[in-house]
Amino acid sequence: MMWYWGGGVHWWAWLLGLVGMLAFWAVIVWAIWYFVSGMTRRPAEPPPASSDAKRILDERLARGEIDPEEYRRLLGVIHGDAGASADGRPPVGTGRH
Repeated sequence: MMWYWGGGVHWWAWLLGLVGMLAFWAVIVWAIWYFVSGMTRRPAEPPPASSDAKRILDERLARGEIDPEEYRRLLGVIHGDAGASADGRPPVGTGRH
């Protein structure tokens, strides 16, 4: 009876097969995670633009770049009341007295 001892798979072939199988399953798991998380994620809603403008206006007042009267006038512009100021005068730069 003859026993066959040669011609088997070498160690590097086993290693290559293991790495390939791990890479295959890693891609499958990543794809499932990517699509499931993408379907369940809600898009972030941007804050209203007026809140950004008010925050900038508050920062300018805090730094002393504008005085309280100018702050109130610009706050009126932000809220859509561009024709009136706090003291009833027209806004600065409109040419009306």
